[in-house]
Formats: sequence, C-alpha cells, structure tokens
Amino acid sequence: MNYSLDIHSLRHSYLTGKRHPLEVVEQIFEHIGDDPNRVWIHRLSLQETEKYVTALQDRDPANLPLYGIPFAIKDNIDLAGAPTTAGCPEYAYIPQRHATVVQRLIDAGAIPLGKTNLDQFATGLNGTRSPFGACRNAYDAEYISGGSSSGSAVAVAMGQASFSLGTDTAGSGRVPAAFNNLVGVKPTRGWVSTRGVVPACRSLDCVSIFALNTADASSVLSVAAGFDEQDPYSRRVQSYGFDFGHAETFRFGVPQADQLAFFGNGQAAALFARRCEELRAIGGTAVEIDFSPFLSVARLLYEGPWVAERYAAIREFFDTRSEAIHPVVRDIIAGAKNFSAVDAYSGMYRLEALRREAEMVWNTIDCMVTPTAGTIYRIDEMLADPVRLNANLGYYTNFMNLLDCSAVAVPAGFQNDGLPFGITLAAPAHQDVPLLHLAQRLEGDATIQAQIEGRVRVAVCGAHLEGLPLNHQLTGRGAHLVAHTRSSADYRMYALPGGPPHRPGMVRVAAGGSAIDLEVWEMAVTEFGSFVAGIPAPLGIGTLTLEDGGQVQGFICEQHAIGGGGRHHALRRLAKLSSGQQINGTETLQDAVGAPWVARLGSRSGGRSGICRPGRRGGRHNRLSRGTLAGIAVKATRVHPGDRHRRRLRSAQAGYGG
Repeated sequence: MNYSLDIHSLRHSYLTGKRHPLEVVEQIFEHIGDDPNRVWIHRLSLQETEKYVTALQDRDPANLPLYGIPFAIKDNIDLAGAPTTAGCPEYAYIPQRHATVVQRLIDAGAIPLGKTNLDQFATGLNGTRSPFGACRNAYDAEYISGGSSSGSAVAVAMGQASFSLGTDTAGSGRVPAAFNNLVGVKPTRGWVSTRGVVPACRSLDCVSIFALNTADASSVLSVAAGFDEQDPYSRRVQSYGFDFGHAETFRFGVPQADQLAFFGNGQAAALFARRCEELRAIGGTAVEIDFSPFLSVARLLYEGPWVAERYAAIREFFDTRSEAIHPVVRDIIAGAKNFSAVDAYSGMYRLEALRREAEMVWNTIDCMVTPTAGTIYRIDEMLADPVRLNANLGYYTNFMNLLDCSAVAVPAGFQNDGLPFGITLAAPAHQDVPLLHLAQRLEGDATIQAQIEGRVRVAVCGAHLEGLPLNHQLTGRGAHLVAHTRSSADYRMYALPGGPPHRPGMVRVAAGGSAIDLEVWEMAVTEFGSFVAGIPAPLGIGTLTLEDGGQVQGFICEQHAIGGGGRHHALRRLAKLSSGQQINGTETLQDAVGAPWVARLGSRSGGRSGICRPGRRGGRHNRLSRGTLAGIAVKATRVHPGDRHRRRLRSAQAGYGG
C-alpha cells in the first residue's frame, strides 16, 4: 500500500469511507516491524489501540478534528496504562491518567500508538543518550536523529505516525525536526499544559509538536493548546496583534555574518542563505541583528544555575539511584550542586538585563530567522565527543524558553549527501499564529509527504525526465512518476559544462524568468540519500516553487556556476544554436542537448520558445518552457550582462539541550 499519513488526506479517506482507522493502525504496526531505527520504547498492542478506535465508532468524523489520526508520544509524557520511563527503565511508573495534552488529543479523535525514545530525562539534543539505543536518523541511519525528542521525530518522518508529541526545554522540539525534514512547533510557554509530563526544567518546559507540514501542525496545536487551571505554569492564549505572517511586507532579523556558526558545514551555510532569499521573495526585508544577547542567554541555561532545576526535577531518584542514570546525563545534572541560592538570584538578574537587550532587537524586527542547527553529526562522532558537539547543536536554540519566545522549525532543503537542513522562525511569546502563517507561505501548498513506506517527492527536469538518459537513477531506486507540473515563472535554465548527457542548471531569478516543465517523482526515504549523493556539483537538491505556489524538493544549481564569462559563453552558445548556427563547424542544438530533443521556436501561444521530444507534441509536460533543457531562453535577446547581479546568496563560515 502507498498513501499519505498527513491529516488532511487521512480525514478525507475517513469521510469518504475509503479507509477505517483500525486498518490504518494495523498497516502502521506492520510497517514498523522490528524497529531498526530504535524509535519506540513501548508500543501499544493492536488490542490496546482497539479501545480508542471503538470509542470513535458512533462518532461523526466531520465533528472530530483528529478523527482516527495516529500519533506518537515522547516517553516523558503520560499515557494512562503505559509505562513512562523518561528514558530510564529504573525510573519507570505506570500512570493512571493521561497527561492533559494527551487527553485533549484523544478527545478530538486521535489514536495513540505508543511511547517513543528520547535522550534520558530529556537532557540532550542528539538522541544518543538512551539505554534503549541511539535513535537513528530517518534519512541516514549513520547520523543522529536529534534530541531529546528523537523517536517522536523519526516516527513521523518514517511514516509511523501522522504527528507526534515531544518536549522542548532547550531545542528538543526543533533540532529533531530539522534533522528529519519535519515541521516542529515550540509553542509559547504555557500554551500547552505540561501536567502529566516528567519535568526537565519545570519553569521552562514546553510540549512540542512534530508534523509533516504546517497545516497539520496548526491543526494539532489548535487542539492541544488550552488553559489548564491545575497546571501552575499554564497560560491563556493572548492576541498576537500584527500578523506579519500574512502581511505583504515584514522584517526578519538575521544574525550578523560573524555570529552565524555552521561549524565547518558550507552546504548548511548555502542552504540558509537561500532560505533567506526566499523570505525576501515573499515580501521580507532582512535586518542584520546583534545576536550576542541571545547567545549570552543561551549560555546561562547550562553554564548558569538553571541546571539546578534539572536536579530538582528528579532529586530523590538522583540521590538514591544515580548509578541508573546515563553517565553523560548524570554528570550534567550533578553540576547543579556547584550553584548556590545566591547564584540563582545572580543568574536571574543577569537574565533580566539580557532580556532588555533582546527587547531592543525585537523592536526592530517582526521575527528572527536562524538555522535550527548549524550542522549535523554521525552517531559515532557524537558518542566520541558528547558534550562539545551537543553544545554546538544548541547554539541557536538554548535561549528560546529563557527569553519566552515562540518558534517554528521548518525544512530548508537537503545537503548533497541527502541529509535535511532546517531553519527556525522565532518571535516573542504569543506570536505562534503569525509564525505558522509565515511558515506556511514558505512551504506553499505542497505538503511533505511522509507515507506508510516513508517516501519523499522530488521534482526533476532535463536528462532525468521519463525516457531520457538519467531517468534510470530514479527508476532504479523504485521511484515512480506522480505528477507533471511546472515551476513558478521566475526560473531560468543555464547550460553547464560536461556531458553527454548534458545537464541544465535551474536557478531562480528576480526578473526575466519563465515557467519550466517538471516531473515529480516519489521514492522511498531510504533511497533518497544515495540519489542525492550521486548528483554532481554544482547541482544539488533544494526547494522549488511550483506554478500553483506549492513547493517541492527538486534540482537547483549553485549560483557561482552561472557567474562570469563561462556563463555568458553558454548563453551565447545556446542562442546561436537556437537560430540554426553551428559551433565548431558541426554542433547543432540537438547535439548540444542530446537526442531525442530538438528545438521548437514560437510553437506555443505568445510565441514562447521551448524544447520538446519529437513525436510527443501535444502534452505540456513534454515541453521545457523558454530555454529549457540546456540553456535559458534560446532567444539571443535574453542575454543580459547585468544578470549576474540580480541574485546574490549570502554565506557565512562557520552542550547540552533538552
């Protein structure tokens, strides 16, 4: 079987009678198998899930927003009758009632599947600090999943749940989202009740949400959020005021170049720069900000007295059973004994001073944009250097809850090795809705399709199209064609050196672009990494905008490859070929792009030019608009020496968590 677990699709299948919740649960359990990625600590049996399904049998799916939607729960959040371990078997207990947030979701029709792996006591951002085994990344099992909400993220990314609950004290609801190509929502503190959650830092903890797309995340948050009078840290939702997420223009802050840290990962730097360009394209104005007060707050979380709150959360267990605690986690929490009550007050005074500095930054922007994490590490690297590398992961995340921010982590493309990269949109408390609106504009209408088999979609052009020389790189990985579509009308195609087969470079431009015909193919997540790894520079995989405003992963070209004389030589070459001229005495346009492609000029309404395959003239999917497979518009009039200045990408070089 092969269908999407996103909430909209599942609800539609239930409303039309195409599927039944128990059928979906059965197929998910079959898909999980022996759990090679170490996602789950405790899975409900099929018989245990049946009681939740039975409770829905007399209910109208239209009246329950999460009717039949399967979800996973981080194992520091209570599910009645299932053990809560917080990642420590000796700590386990069986709660008699659901956590408030779990109850709200079940009341809305959602079906719990079980409890997921985590960094023990939610102390870590990497997913390796668990006696149940290091949770493995959904895209490459050699890499970390991110933590501490590791299993919750991987469950959704691998098609084992429609959404999941995590917690976020220092980044645990955002880092795993970035590393597994998901949307991760860290709500305003107190929006979602933490009653029934094992605390990490009780005054800072948030319940977070992992979802396939922004619409799903918004749907879950609308159910999960609500004032809980029995939770002393619960807060009522407040008005957000100006909705910068829907505004035609907005201002987003970006750390100064010398404050951006990618820890040697140049691809992450380029992906971040491109996402910032996309924010500009939808009306944003980038404002360079001083990130230093935020970094100073981040250091307070583990270098200051707040680490004592982790000790307070499990004090009795720590004092009597410390040998049962993971060594790295034990050492971190033991550091609490180095701080006094005086240190706690000094830390609070310092925090308030830094908060005032941060407020001055917020007064100049509507939201802030940062990488979610500057880089990613292999599991063996993390185990060899667990504190320093983990601290790198928290560079952009640790300050959020101390400064009472709301945040949404969103996907931002893939590295050449197939690993995802993500950015985070952040703003002061109660700005959750505008942040989600902005995230949805970045995402477009195209959803991230994690399916029962754990699949991903990619848009291709050029020699990867059906029937062309490189299409075997898709079909050989079990990919299948799902759609013919076109890009938005702001792309150009450029000739790249090498071949045959000759490869085009697709670049988004500020002016003078065209819609490019594309094919969308779908393949298993487990095959995607090797596909991306085989793509030669300067090509890579990034986010393409489609003509309907949706977005999908697809081929993009690094900007440097089309700059300078070589680029204009390629443009002149294609312009001459399009007019029938020969180069080097023999080359024709067919030679340049490779048979069976031939030039066809002015063949569509409006005199637009294109390249198509002979014998298949009728379908729009057989035409590469305006310039096409091996170059931009084949009309020489489209060569502008100033084009190289139209789009510049900024780049920058480059402890714990919970």
